Amino acid sequence: MNKLVEAWYQGSPWLSLLKPLSTLFRWQAEKRRNAYLGGEKSSWRASVPVIVVGNISVGGVGKTPLVAWLAQTLQEAGFKPGIVSRGYGSRAPRYPFDVSPEANVIECGDEPMLLAQNTRCPVVIDADRVAAVQFLLKHHACDLIISDDGMQHYALARDIEIAVIDGSRGLGNSLCLPAGPLREPPSRLQKVDFILVNGEGFVPVQPHYRMSIIPGQLQNLVSKFSLPGNALATQAPVHGVAGIGNPSRFFATLRSIGYQVMEHEFPDHHQFRAKDLCFNDGLAVIITEKDAVKCAAIAHDQCWCLQVSAELPTLFKNALIDRISMLSARAQTNA
Repeated sequence: MNKLVEAWYQGSPWLSLLKPLSTLFRWQAEKRRNAYLGGEKSSWRASVPVIVVGNISVGGVGKTPLVAWLAQTLQEAGFKPGIVSRGYGSRAPRYPFDVSPEANVIECGDEPMLLAQNTRCPVVIDADRVAAVQFLLKHHACDLIISDDGMQHYALARDIEIAVIDGSRGLGNSLCLPAGPLREPPSRLQKVDFILVNGEGFVPVQPHYRMSIIPGQLQNLVSKFSLPGNALATQAPVHGVAGIGNPSRFFATLRSIGYQVMEHEFPDHHQFRAKDLCFNDGLAVIITEKDAVKCAAIAHDQCWCLQVSAELPTLFKNALIDRISMLSARAQTNA
């Protein structure tokens, strides 16, 4: 674990040296948000409801599985959602860029590719969220927009904000960057519509719903053959490889279904090379779905990815659909 991140969540006296910078960061974040709320800066509002899924902390909290769950759940409820994302690390020939399930992952980035493959919804990437939404509405028949991340992108007006918190990490020391992990102060959570806590652990924010990441099948990256998620757990130890925001969560998931894991942690959005997956010992290598979309061309026949899905309570599902139905009816009335 990065030493600074470890200090944020486990405590360290030297962080007090960074508190003046955190005070400045918090002041700037609040000033920026208030500029949009007060009308000093303008936000663009789409003709359809916009849901923003985000967090106030840095690092992975499980947003991508949640966005996939939202898209699938809302499709089942009769909506036609589209997804916008920054496309971190992408090298698209142009922006906004329309991501298809067959797109080049180098052009679109790992998370948008995974969402396009898993949801079959239209996905558009652009650091400018407003431009992404405008392109999506112009080129696709969507009656609802889901923004993957973007809680701090206030130029895009939103109708529903969903904040996700890591249950095991919580808010760390509750300080803003760089003395803590927060992009905005904890008080920001009082303004969102729904708070989801991913996994077990005490989080001092109410009310909230619990979200779980459920392991599914193993898929071989070469043969595409699938097995039950714990099928290799009775064999020798496995190499767990993760280049995501919170690799320890992935390794814990593997252990929860019976694996002995040798951990190999890489930075978020890491561009894998063949040697990153080769350990020359004949043992299975299990990676995340997000990493798998980048590794198909370099994988060997002992490489597997563990598929996962988000699980949320029925109470949250019903409350969300009721809210969106009300917003959609209002949008149609005003059209």
